[in-house]
Amino acid sequence: MVQSMTGYGALKAEVQGMRISVEIKSLNSKYLELNLKLPRQYGHKELFIRNECSKLIERGKATITIITEPIETALVSSLNFNEPLITAYYRSLERIAIELGADRSELLKLALSMPEATGGETSQSSEEEWEATWNVFLEAIELFHQYRINEGAVLEKDLRLRVDNIKSLLEKVEEAEPHRIPLIRERLDGLMKEFIGGENIDQNRFEQELLYYIDKLDITEEKVRLRSHCDYFLSVLDDTQSNGKKLGFISQEMGREINTLGSKAYDASIQQYVVQMKEELEKIKEQVLNLV
Repeated sequence: MVQSMTGYGALKAEVQGMRISVEIKSLNSKYLELNLKLPRQYGHKELFIRNECSKLIERGKATITIITEPIETALVSSLNFNEPLITAYYRSLERIAIELGADRSELLKLALSMPEATGGETSQSSEEEWEATWNVFLEAIELFHQYRINEGAVLEKDLRLRVDNIKSLLEKVEEAEPHRIPLIRERLDGLMKEFIGGENIDQNRFEQELLYYIDKLDITEEKVRLRSHCDYFLSVLDDTQSNGKKLGFISQEMGREINTLGSKAYDASIQQYVVQMKEELEKIKEQVLNLV
Protein backbone atom coordinates (compact mmCIF):
# COMPACT_ATOMS: atom_id res chain seq x y z
CA MET A 1 0.00 0.00 0.00
CA VAL A 2 1.50 3.29 -1.07
CA GLN A 3 0.69 6.78 0.14
CA SER A 4 0.91 10.05 -1.72
CA MET A 5 3.02 12.83 -0.22
CA THR A 6 0.17 15.20 -1.02
CA GLY A 7 -2.22 15.20 1.91
CA TYR A 8 -4.87 17.26 3.66
CA GLY A 9 -6.75 16.95 6.90
CA ALA A 10 -8.78 19.51 8.86
CA LEU A 11 -10.96 19.27 11.94
CA LYS A 12 -12.80 21.63 14.28
CA ALA A 13 -14.08 20.73 17.72
CA GLU A 14 -15.36 22.36 20.92
CA VAL A 15 -13.83 20.88 24.08
CA GLN A 16 -12.70 22.14 27.47
CA GLY A 17 -14.49 25.47 26.91
CA MET A 18 -12.42 26.04 23.75
CA ARG A 19 -13.00 26.04 20.04
CA ILE A 20 -10.08 24.09 18.50
CA SER A 21 -9.21 24.13 14.81
CA VAL A 22 -6.48 21.95 13.27
CA GLU A 23 -5.39 21.97 9.63
CA ILE A 24 -2.65 19.74 8.15
CA LYS A 25 -1.54 19.91 4.53
CA SER A 26 1.52 18.61 2.72
CA LEU A 27 3.18 18.69 -0.69
CA ASN A 28 6.11 16.82 -2.23
CA SER A 29 9.55 17.08 -0.67
CA LYS A 30 12.57 14.80 -0.54
CA TYR A 31 12.58 14.97 3.26
CA LEU A 32 10.21 16.16 5.99
CA GLU A 33 9.92 19.95 6.01
CA LEU A 34 7.66 21.02 8.84
CA ASN A 35 6.11 24.47 9.25
CA LEU A 36 4.23 24.87 12.54
CA LYS A 37 1.74 27.63 13.31
CA LEU A 38 0.84 27.27 16.98
CA PRO A 39 -1.00 29.33 19.60
CA ARG A 40 1.33 31.15 21.97
CA GLN A 41 0.41 28.94 24.94
CA TYR A 42 1.64 25.83 23.09
CA GLY A 43 5.11 27.17 22.32
CA HIS A 44 6.65 24.81 24.87
CA LYS A 45 5.11 21.85 22.99
CA GLU A 46 6.75 22.61 19.65
CA LEU A 47 9.62 20.12 20.05
CA PHE A 48 7.19 17.39 21.08
CA ILE A 49 4.98 18.07 18.06
CA ARG A 50 7.96 18.02 15.69
CA ASN A 51 9.18 14.69 17.06
CA GLU A 52 5.74 13.12 16.74
CA CYS A 53 5.21 14.49 13.23
CA SER A 54 8.50 12.95 12.07
CA LYS A 55 6.84 9.58 12.77
CA LEU A 56 3.27 10.45 11.76
CA ILE A 57 3.98 12.35 8.51
CA GLU A 58 7.42 10.90 7.56
CA ARG A 59 8.03 12.86 4.34
CA GLY A 60 6.71 15.95 2.60
CA LYS A 61 6.60 19.71 2.95
CA ALA A 62 3.94 19.93 5.65
CA THR A 63 2.19 22.93 7.19
CA ILE A 64 0.35 22.41 10.48
CA THR A 65 -1.93 25.15 11.82
CA ILE A 66 -3.51 24.91 15.28
CA ILE A 67 -5.91 27.63 16.43
CA THR A 68 -7.60 27.72 19.83
CA GLU A 69 -10.05 30.32 21.12
CA PRO A 70 -12.39 30.44 24.10
CA ILE A 71 -16.05 29.69 23.45
CA GLU A 72 -18.25 32.74 24.15
CA THR A 73 -19.57 31.34 27.44
CA ALA A 74 -16.01 30.94 28.71
CA LEU A 75 -14.60 34.08 27.13
CA VAL A 76 -15.09 36.42 30.10
CA SER A 77 -13.42 34.11 32.59
CA SER A 78 -10.52 33.50 30.20
CA LEU A 79 -9.62 37.19 29.82
CA ASN A 80 -7.04 38.63 32.16
CA PHE A 81 -6.76 42.42 31.93
CA ASN A 82 -3.42 43.96 32.84
CA GLU A 83 -4.99 47.15 34.25
CA PRO A 84 -1.79 49.06 35.20
CA LEU A 85 -0.29 48.40 31.79
CA ILE A 86 -3.50 49.35 29.95
CA THR A 87 -3.70 52.58 31.98
CA ALA A 88 -0.10 53.41 31.12
CA TYR A 89 -0.75 52.70 27.43
CA TYR A 90 -3.88 54.85 27.43
CA ARG A 91 -2.24 57.87 29.15
CA SER A 92 0.76 57.74 26.83
CA LEU A 93 -1.47 57.54 23.77
CA GLU A 94 -3.69 60.34 25.12
CA ARG A 95 -0.68 62.63 25.65
CA ILE A 96 0.55 61.98 22.11
CA ALA A 97 -2.95 62.56 20.68
CA ILE A 98 -3.26 65.92 22.49
CA GLU A 99 0.12 67.07 21.25
CA LEU A 100 -0.78 66.12 17.68
CA GLY A 101 -4.39 67.25 17.86
CA ALA A 102 -5.54 63.79 16.85
CA ASP A 103 -8.85 62.03 17.51
CA ARG A 104 -8.97 60.34 20.95
CA SER A 105 -12.19 58.33 20.58
CA GLU A 106 -10.41 55.01 19.82
CA LEU A 107 -7.61 55.25 22.36
CA LEU A 108 -9.01 52.60 24.74
CA LYS A 109 -9.46 50.12 21.90
CA LEU A 110 -5.90 50.78 20.78
CA ALA A 111 -4.58 50.40 24.33
CA LEU A 112 -6.34 47.04 24.69
CA SER A 113 -4.67 45.81 21.50
CA MET A 114 -1.16 46.62 22.73
CA PRO A 115 1.23 43.78 23.76
CA GLU A 116 0.45 42.04 27.08
CA ALA A 117 -2.64 44.26 27.64
CA THR A 118 -4.96 41.27 27.87
CA GLY A 119 -4.23 37.64 28.55
CA GLY A 120 -6.97 35.85 26.64
CA GLU A 121 -4.30 33.21 26.03
CA THR A 122 -2.35 32.30 29.11
CA SER A 123 1.41 31.96 28.78
CA GLN A 124 1.07 28.20 29.09
CA SER A 125 -1.92 25.93 28.71
CA SER A 126 -3.16 23.47 31.32
CA GLU A 127 -2.49 19.78 30.76
CA GLU A 128 -6.23 19.11 30.32
CA GLU A 129 -6.45 21.81 27.66
CA TRP A 130 -3.36 20.49 25.86
CA GLU A 131 -4.60 16.90 25.96
CA ALA A 132 -7.90 17.97 24.40
CA THR A 133 -6.08 19.87 21.65
CA TRP A 134 -3.72 16.95 20.99
CA ASN A 135 -6.66 14.54 20.63
CA VAL A 136 -8.20 16.82 18.01
CA PHE A 137 -4.81 16.92 16.26
CA LEU A 138 -4.63 13.11 16.18
CA GLU A 139 -8.11 12.92 14.66
CA ALA A 140 -7.03 15.44 12.00
CA ILE A 141 -3.95 13.30 11.31
CA GLU A 142 -6.22 10.32 10.64
CA LEU A 143 -8.12 12.36 8.04
CA PHE A 144 -4.77 13.46 6.60
CA HIS A 145 -3.57 9.86 6.32
CA GLN A 146 -6.82 8.77 4.68
CA TYR A 147 -6.37 11.50 2.07
CA ARG A 148 -2.84 10.26 1.40
CA ILE A 149 -4.04 6.66 1.10
CA ASN A 150 -6.77 7.62 -1.37
CA GLU A 151 -4.29 9.59 -3.48
CA GLY A 152 -1.78 6.74 -3.21
CA ALA A 153 -4.33 4.23 -4.53
CA VAL A 154 -4.65 6.24 -7.74
CA LEU A 155 -0.86 6.44 -8.13
CA GLU A 156 -0.46 2.72 -7.39
CA LYS A 157 -2.91 1.80 -10.13
CA ASP A 158 -0.94 3.86 -12.64
CA LEU A 159 2.41 2.44 -11.48
CA ARG A 160 1.21 -1.14 -11.86
CA LEU A 161 0.01 -0.34 -15.37
CA ARG A 162 3.41 1.11 -16.32
CA VAL A 163 5.35 -1.85 -14.95
CA ASP A 164 3.03 -4.30 -16.71
CA ASN A 165 3.60 -2.36 -19.93
CA ILE A 166 7.37 -2.76 -19.53
CA LYS A 167 6.97 -6.49 -18.94
CA SER A 168 4.79 -6.77 -22.05
CA LEU A 169 7.39 -4.91 -24.10
CA LEU A 170 10.05 -7.26 -22.72
CA GLU A 171 8.03 -10.21 -24.04
CA LYS A 172 8.00 -8.55 -27.46
CA VAL A 173 11.78 -8.19 -27.26
CA GLU A 174 12.04 -11.93 -26.60
CA GLU A 175 9.79 -12.65 -29.58
CA ALA A 176 11.98 -10.51 -31.85
CA GLU A 177 15.28 -11.84 -30.50
CA PRO A 178 15.51 -15.12 -32.54
CA HIS A 179 15.67 -13.07 -35.76
CA ARG A 180 18.39 -10.81 -34.38
CA ILE A 181 21.48 -13.09 -34.48
CA PRO A 182 21.02 -14.29 -38.09
CA LEU A 183 20.66 -10.66 -39.18
CA ILE A 184 23.85 -9.70 -37.34
CA ARG A 185 25.68 -12.63 -38.91
CA GLU A 186 24.41 -11.73 -42.38
CA ARG A 187 25.39 -8.09 -41.91
CA LEU A 188 28.92 -8.92 -40.76
CA ASP A 189 29.38 -11.46 -43.55
CA GLY A 190 28.32 -8.88 -46.10
CA LEU A 191 30.71 -6.28 -44.73
CA MET A 192 33.62 -8.74 -44.77
CA LYS A 193 32.97 -9.69 -48.39
CA GLU A 194 32.59 -6.04 -49.39
CA PHE A 195 35.84 -4.84 -47.85
CA ILE A 196 38.26 -7.80 -48.13
CA GLY A 197 36.58 -10.10 -50.63
CA GLY A 198 34.94 -13.47 -50.05
CA GLU A 199 37.99 -15.45 -51.24
CA ASN A 200 40.18 -13.78 -48.58
CA ILE A 201 38.01 -14.73 -45.61
CA ASP A 202 39.29 -17.39 -43.24
CA GLN A 203 35.96 -19.02 -42.45
CA ASN A 204 37.15 -20.69 -39.24
CA ARG A 205 38.55 -17.43 -37.88
CA PHE A 206 35.41 -15.62 -38.98
CA GLU A 207 33.25 -18.09 -37.03
CA GLN A 208 35.40 -17.67 -33.92
CA GLU A 209 35.19 -13.89 -34.07
CA LEU A 210 31.49 -14.05 -34.78
CA LEU A 211 30.86 -16.20 -31.70
CA TYR A 212 32.86 -13.76 -29.55
CA TYR A 213 30.99 -10.80 -30.98
CA ILE A 214 27.56 -12.41 -30.54
CA ASP A 215 28.42 -13.36 -26.96
CA LYS A 216 29.15 -9.68 -26.22
CA LEU A 217 25.73 -8.76 -27.62
CA ASP A 218 23.83 -11.38 -25.63
CA ILE A 219 20.96 -9.75 -23.69
CA THR A 220 19.83 -12.73 -21.61
CA GLU A 221 21.16 -11.31 -18.32
CA GLU A 222 19.58 -7.92 -18.96
CA LYS A 223 16.20 -9.54 -19.64
CA VAL A 224 16.36 -11.66 -16.50
CA ARG A 225 17.40 -8.74 -14.28
CA LEU A 226 14.82 -6.37 -15.77
CA ARG A 227 12.02 -8.87 -15.20
CA SER A 228 13.30 -9.44 -11.65
CA HIS A 229 13.33 -5.69 -10.94
CA CYS A 230 9.78 -5.35 -12.29
CA ASP A 231 8.55 -8.17 -10.06
CA TYR A 232 10.34 -6.68 -7.05
CA PHE A 233 8.80 -3.28 -7.76
CA LEU A 234 5.32 -4.82 -7.74
CA SER A 235 6.06 -6.72 -4.51
CA VAL A 236 7.09 -3.47 -2.78
CA LEU A 237 3.78 -1.94 -3.89
CA ASP A 238 2.09 -4.80 -2.00
CA ASP A 239 3.91 -3.96 1.26
CA THR A 240 1.80 -2.71 4.16
CA GLN A 241 4.13 0.31 4.49
CA SER A 242 4.60 2.94 1.83
CA ASN A 243 8.23 3.15 0.67
CA GLY A 244 8.70 5.67 -2.12
CA LYS A 245 12.48 5.80 -1.66
CA LYS A 246 12.86 2.04 -2.25
CA LEU A 247 10.66 2.24 -5.33
CA GLY A 248 12.86 5.06 -6.59
CA PHE A 249 15.99 2.92 -6.20
CA ILE A 250 14.35 -0.01 -8.00
CA SER A 251 13.28 2.21 -10.89
CA GLN A 252 16.90 3.35 -11.26
CA GLU A 253 18.01 -0.28 -11.58
CA MET A 254 15.29 -0.90 -14.14
CA GLY A 255 16.63 2.04 -16.12
CA ARG A 256 20.18 0.62 -16.13
CA GLU A 257 19.00 -2.70 -17.56
CA ILE A 258 16.83 -1.02 -20.19
CA ASN A 259 19.74 1.19 -21.29
CA THR A 260 22.12 -1.77 -21.54
CA LEU A 261 19.55 -3.78 -23.45
CA GLY A 262 19.20 -0.91 -25.91
CA SER A 263 22.95 -0.53 -26.39
CA LYS A 264 23.29 -4.27 -27.21
CA ALA A 265 20.20 -4.60 -29.38
CA TYR A 266 21.52 -3.87 -32.89
CA ASP A 267 17.98 -4.45 -34.10
CA ALA A 268 15.48 -1.78 -35.20
CA SER A 269 12.37 -3.45 -33.76
CA ILE A 270 14.05 -4.12 -30.40
CA GLN A 271 15.27 -0.53 -30.28
CA GLN A 272 11.69 0.64 -30.74
CA TYR A 273 10.55 -1.51 -27.82
CA VAL A 274 13.41 -0.12 -25.71
CA VAL A 275 12.32 3.45 -26.47
CA GLN A 276 8.78 2.58 -25.36
CA MET A 277 10.18 1.03 -22.16
CA LYS A 278 12.06 4.25 -21.44
CA GLU A 279 8.88 6.27 -21.90
CA GLU A 280 7.04 4.08 -19.41
CA LEU A 281 9.95 4.23 -16.96
CA GLU A 282 10.04 8.05 -17.07
CA LYS A 283 6.37 8.10 -16.09
CA ILE A 284 7.13 5.67 -13.26
CA LYS A 285 9.94 7.89 -11.95
CA GLU A 286 7.69 10.95 -12.03
CA GLN A 287 4.99 9.18 -10.04
CA VAL A 288 7.41 7.66 -7.51
CA LEU A 289 8.52 11.19 -6.57
CA ASN A 290 4.97 11.74 -5.26
CA LEU A 291 5.11 8.82 -2.81
CA VAL A 292 5.90 8.80 0.89
